[in-house]
Amino acid sequence: MNPRIEILKETRLAGKRLQMSFANNRTTELWQSFMPLRKEIKNIIGADLFSIEVYPEGFFKDFNPTALFEKWAAIEVFGFTNIPAVMESIILPAGLYAVFLYKGLPINASATYEYIFLTWLPASDFELDNRPHFALMGEKYKSNDASAEEELWIPVKQRSGGNSIM
Repeated sequence: MNPRIEILKETRLAGKRLQMSFANNRTTELWQSFMPLRKEIKNIIGADLFSIEVYPEGFFKDFNPTALFEKWAAIEVFGFTNIPAVMESIILPAGLYAVFLYKGLPINASATYEYIFLTWLPASDFELDNRPHFALMGEKYKSNDASAEEELWIPVKQRSGGNSIM
């Protein structure tokens, strides 16, 4: 399972966020609060949904399943006007990402993430960068469907001494 490497342009999103941990996962609650309101956003770009995780610096160095992080349910927008008052804005900064295709139910994704962080990343010319991680759920994504497809975008930077891709 090899990723494609992409440079993401700065991306503006509108959505909702919650604090959670892997031990106290509130993803369903987050999406249930976002989905009924997304039609109220007037300046959306496309229909792709973003599930974003913003981890504190060093989150993965000493992994603790009860450590808190911020999770977003969001959609891309042209700008931050006409966003419902109950929503917030977030900007994904431009940068390099390793993009993995995931097929299956979200509940089964842990093996894919384990492969990314414990096998692929240590063997690659990249290291984790301190920017948001996200899943891009496009037209092939179907909630609670084993045939669903989504892209897992992992922020990376060139490892010092690695071969440059630029």
